[in-house]
Amino acid sequence: MKIACVTDDGKTICPHFGRAGYYLVATVENGQVQETEMREKFGHRHVMAQPQDAGGQAHQHTEGAHGTDPAAQDRHRRMAESISDCQVLIAGGMGAGAYASMQAAGIEVLVSDIAEIDRAVQAYLDGKLSHQDRLVH
Repeated sequence: MKIACVTDDGKTICPHFGRAGYYLVATVENGQVQETEMREKFGHRHVMAQPQDAGGQAHQHTEGAHGTDPAAQDRHRRMAESISDCQVLIAGGMGAGAYASMQAAGIEVLVSDIAEIDRAVQAYLDGKLSHQDRLVH
């Protein structure tokens, strides 16, 4: 089994799926992590720059489900390609469109408030990682 976690540093789970630069992929055998690898994640840095607001943030949320337009769905498809061999994705927060796209790719998605990758993966393996609907926007 392979579990992907969105990250920028390989240690913590990013609070927003779309902004993360990488996946840390843990290969699990017999309930134990055997190896990990970092994989680049297609994301915002691969898309043409967006105008920034006064706080320097380019990410905008609008009414309705976030990330459900055709262009976003294409980006999500490309985000899923590099973890197509993974059965599980753990994120700290994500838009509804990305969430649906990952599920459509056959990946179990868990959005959690556990920040440390090691703790989140172990909680999943122990059957104690719960999905936090409030973190899907």
